[in-house]
This record gives sequence, structure tokens and C-alpha cells, in this order.
Amino acid sequence: MTKTTDFTKVMQDMMASFPVDASALQNAFKTQAAFGEKLTTVALGAAEKSTEISSKWAKDTIAKLAAASKAKAEPAEYTKAVSDFATAAAEMAAENMAAFAEVAKKVQMETVELILAAGKDASEEATAAVKKATADVTAAAKKAAAAAK
Repeated sequence: MTKTTDFTKVMQDMMASFPVDASALQNAFKTQAAFGEKLTTVALGAAEKSTEISSKWAKDTIAKLAAASKAKAEPAEYTKAVSDFATAAAEMAAENMAAFAEVAKKVQMETVELILAAGKDASEEATAAVKKATADVTAAAKKAAAAAK
């Protein structure tokens, strides 16, 4: 029976001859983690602000509804109370939708700023990594050429 050749040693030698900079991967991971943290902070801030707006809107609506539901002496007062509630509800809706729009605008602006900053950082890191890799490969090639002589 023929024996299968074990290429483990060959692969280990081949991989050892290629310079790999693990610090570049670690730096990329750290950069990505920091970017994720910043985006999460923006998202959680927006969620908190949106919850505050919703809560205030609900409390204000309940207060207006409580005022509208009080017993009245005259039937015409019920019509006025419902009309006043509808007007107040429409005003609150407009105000709160504008507040939600402001939150969305702020999130959009902060996200764009983060993405632009991350792109710039990634470009600088990639340039530095390529320069280092080029220098490492050149040094390895010179070393191999010197050893071959």
C-alpha cells in the first residue's frame, strides 16, 4: 500500500516564509470595535430621546383626555370639549412628529460623521499596513536573494 504524503510540514514552512503582521489585524479589530461602540452610542441615544418624546406625548394626551372627559352641565360643552381635545391632539402630533424628525436628523448627521471619520481612519491604517507589508516582503526577498548566493 502506498502512503499518503503528509504536507503539514510543507504548509507550515510555506506559511512561515510569508510575513504576516498580526498587529494590523488586532488594530483593525480594535478600530472596528470602537466604531461599533460609537454607532451604538448614537443609536441608544436616539432610542432614549424617542422614548422620552413618546412618553411625554402619551402623558399629555392622557391629561387632555382627562380634561375632556369631565362631566359637563350643558350638552354643547361636550362638543366643545371634544373639539378642544381634537385640536390639542393635532397640535401635539405636529409638535411630537417634529421632535422625532429632529432626533432622526441628529442621528443621520452623527452617523455620517462617524462613517466619514471611520473611512479616513481605515484609509490611513490600510496605507500604513501596505507600506509595512511592502517593506517586510522586500526585506524577505532581499534576505532570500542573499541566502541564494
